[in-house]
Amino acid sequence: MSKSPSPSPRFDQPGHPPATVTEFQGVRSLHLGTSWVQGAMRIAKPDNIELEYIQMMMMWLLFNENPQHIVQLGLGSAALTKFCYRRLPQARVTAIELNPNVIAMCQAQFALPSNDERLDVREMNAMDFVLDPANRNTVDILQVDLYDEEARGPVLDSPEFYQGCADVLRDGGIMTTNVFGDDFSNYDKNLQTMEMVFDAVVWLPEVHDANIVVIAFKNAPSLDFSVLYERAGEIKKTLNLPAKSWVNGLKEWMRDQQ
Repeated sequence: MSKSPSPSPRFDQPGHPPATVTEFQGVRSLHLGTSWVQGAMRIAKPDNIELEYIQMMMMWLLFNENPQHIVQLGLGSAALTKFCYRRLPQARVTAIELNPNVIAMCQAQFALPSNDERLDVREMNAMDFVLDPANRNTVDILQVDLYDEEARGPVLDSPEFYQGCADVLRDGGIMTTNVFGDDFSNYDKNLQTMEMVFDAVVWLPEVHDANIVVIAFKNAPSLDFSVLYERAGEIKKTLNLPAKSWVNGLKEWMRDQQ
């Protein structure tokens, strides 16, 4: 998330922040009526993930090569949703977004495909999704990026919310989340709350304007770095994501904890 020039086209159904876009040097950015960038897309490569911290949200690939159900809480510019849908054809992809303006803008300006048997973009509250008993133990990968128009910190960060996130995951499930905020205590609050409900919680070094990506495991994995570097090479080759830097970040985290 970062600041950007003044917005132009608008989708502004009442009751929600308007979705607006700007374009600069071939990159289209999404805003919620403010200068904060909520997501971005390189117009010439609409299915790629443009922003580094959003790429980092895919680091669960180091631990699960074959997820069957991926859920995105907070659509943003649909970068993660599109990437998972296009590049992981074995997986069902569900995206939960409260703001209808964001969904409409992603369909109109960010190449978001229509729903089909594998893609389900729903207009609903993320809290309602994670607390719904029907969703318990149904998700392999949960990607959480929930911000309002001012981007001060995650919209949902309560113990109840993170418990719900853990509950929807199957055994072995993984959550990645972006913890961004203008107050450093925000990081500690979120990390401590996640540590209450997940078996293991790891955060990587800050990238791109104070965005810190956290990976949380329903069941703690064993970290074999030779295996992780090998897997990172496969991810780079097949998906062109900078996975080696994720493994470096995990190693740095472990050194810091010792």
